[in-house]
Amino acid sequence: VQLVESGGGLVQPGGSLRLSCAASGFTFSTAAMSWYRQVAGKERDWVAAITSDGGRTNYADSMKGRFTISRDNAKNTVYLQMNSLKPEDTAVYYCTVERWGIHYWGKGTLVTVSS
Repeated sequence: VQLVESGGGLVQPGGSLRLSCAASGFTFSTAAMSWYRQVAGKERDWVAAITSDGGRTNYADSMKGRFTISRDNAKNTVYLQMNSLKPEDTAVYYCTVERWGIHYWGKGTLVTVSS
């Protein structure tokens, strides 16, 4: 299993970014996917999740209305659209999948929200 995140960077408060996670090594269209984030020195926190067919999504309370998780099963890719970004959204963002009882993680992509 390989997960490769991209799309992070520096953005001003109120700005937007779209993160991508390219997946391989498993049947993507049958797997629920999630995004997490981690601030340096703190625990990794769940951000959002999406079912295998994209029909249902769920978000942490602080992201509702600002973040949107989506997927393209033809491209084996899951996305996280982040709008109205705040300095407290600064973190490394990871995508993850659980397969065969194991959680697989990408290396993450850094998002910095600062003026």
